[in-house]
Order: sequence, then structure tokens, then C-alpha cells
Amino acid sequence: MAGKKYQAALQKVKSGEALSIEDAVARIKEITTVKFDATVDVAMNLGVDPKHADQIVRGTVMLPHGLGKTVRVLVMCNAAKEEEARLAGADHVGLAEYVEKIQGGWTDVDVIVATPDVMGEVGKLGKILGPRGLMPNPKSGTVTMDVAKAVNESKAGRIEFRVDKAGNMHAPVGKVSFDNQKLVENAKAFISAIMRAKPSAAKGQYVKSIYLSSTMSPSIQINKEVAV
Repeated sequence: MAGKKYQAALQKVKSGEALSIEDAVARIKEITTVKFDATVDVAMNLGVDPKHADQIVRGTVMLPHGLGKTVRVLVMCNAAKEEEARLAGADHVGLAEYVEKIQGGWTDVDVIVATPDVMGEVGKLGKILGPRGLMPNPKSGTVTMDVAKAVNESKAGRIEFRVDKAGNMHAPVGKVSFDNQKLVENAKAFISAIMRAKPSAAKGQYVKSIYLSSTMSPSIQINKEVAV
């Protein structure tokens, strides 16, 4: 039973123990019991109050070893940019037909890139795309005329992050099947990006805790003093 496996994994996690990223990655591989290639996630709790605009932590980071999955990209643009998007490897390209499809409930993509000149149309989809984290945004590099760069970076492992209302930040950093060193480097890249994104208005302790987990595994606390 999954419950027994989880309990067995939990026995290998000592309460209050904080490991280095290297040791945490090794432990996660040890306690992951699912039969599929589990996703490894980093979760951080930050000492910010996202109710204040000047304390919102958000941005993007390129993971050096990608996410280990195929990233499906939609580019919403006018005809002049369609060939550039297709040559860059976009899975879907167009405008009017995709506005209609999304209004009908279709969101079968991981990233949406849009050119600035079509944001008037794309903006109408905010109530659908926003809650799913798919709304193009200039700050995340997904509203741009350089659609080839945006597509290439999305495919290569660029992830977008934004702190939630409770001050939590989390993101996938690879798969359990990755070499340990690749997971370590991806995790460090994400944590470093969060450190660099510290708002000047944030007071007191910025990083309260960092945890590593995989799909359906217990969480391993990371020693935040030696995290990067």
C-alpha cells in the first residue's frame, strides 16, 4: 500500500534535521517510491508580505539542466511573426483561432508567448489564463517581439516564479532520474534566483525555510545557511 511506503519513507526523515542540498537530493532518491519518474520540487517560505506590491517576489530562472519534460509552447502573434515562431520550435502558432479555443476552455500548453501588438486580444483571456499561470507577462519574458528567444528559453528549461499570498515559493527542478549533480545545480540555480529577487522593502529574515520533495514523498529540510 502507498500509505505503508510513505510511512517507511518518513522513517528516513529526521524531524528538525536540515541537510545540505547534496545530501537532500540523495535522500529524496532514497525515499521516492512511486513507479513513474517523479518530479523533484523546491519549496521556500519567505519573510515577505505579498499584500504589499513592493514585497512581491517574482521573476524567471533558466535551470541549467532543464526540467526533463517536453514543454509545449503556444505563440500568439500576427502573421508576420508566425514563421519565426514555428522555426524556433513553437508547438502552436496563431491568434484568432487560439483566442477562440481558449475561450472554449482549451489550455493544453505549458507556456504562452505573445507579441506586444496582440496583447489587446490576449488580455481578454486573463480570467482563464491567469489562474493557470499561463498569462503572458513582460516581466517573465513572455511578452516580447523576440519570439524565437522566448520559445528557445521556454523549451530549454526557463521557469517563472511568483510568491503566493502566504509567502511561499515553489518550483520543479527536475526528475528523480536526473543525475544527483544535475538536480543539485538546478536546485541551487532556483534558490539563487530567489535570493537575487529579494525586494528592498523586505525586512528581517528573508528566507525562513527551504524544503526538497518529490512526487508523493515526505519533504526534506535544507540547511538554508549552506543552500547556495
